[in-house]
Parts: sequence; C-alpha cells; structure tokens
Amino acid sequence: MKVEFVDSQREEHGVQPVLRVLEGTPAEIAPSTYYAAKTRPESARAASDRVLAEKIERVHEANYSVYGARKVWAELNRQGVDVARCTVERLMRESGLRGLLRDKSRR
Repeated sequence: MKVEFVDSQREEHGVQPVLRVLEGTPAEIAPSTYYAAKTRPESARAASDRVLAEKIERVHEANYSVYGARKVWAELNRQGVDVARCTVERLMRESGLRGLLRDKSRR
C-alpha cells in the first residue's frame, strides 16, 4: 500500500522527496524497502491467486452471477481444480463477487 502511494506521487515529485516527507510518520518507508518491493518477483501465492481468481470469475459469470462461494467451490472441484473453500471465499471477497441472496418468504 505504501509502495502504491509512492508510485502515485512519483511522476509529480520523485521517489526520494516523497520518502523524505513520509519520515517520522506511521507511513514511513525506507528507500531500500521501496526499491526491494519494486524488484521483488511475484510470490507463488499471488501468482496462484491471480490464476484462481480468473477461474472463479469465469465460473461465477457462466452461472449468471448467482453462485456464491460454496457453489463456485463445488463447480471448481467438479472441473478438477483442487482448491479450498476458504480460498474461494477470500478471492471472491477480494474481487467483489457475491452470490445472489434468495428472499426468505414468511409463512
């Protein structure tokens, strides 16, 4: 999050001045930390999450955007994608995908 903020201000002010202004605040970040974060390769979890999120979005759209995490998880398992339900829940939450809630009718 801090790195994205510095990137958003980099064009106008540059990296070093932005980092200098952040010194002494809770958002302080060392220059070495910023540059290490920029050059660090994507983690294995982030890469697998990106691929899984695409599959989850595809299943969700194919089912008229009514499937929730439980049904998306079941469909992925039927397709041979071995994934935990909590992972599907987390990725759907991060992507902003929700299942359709049925109205509860009164008796």
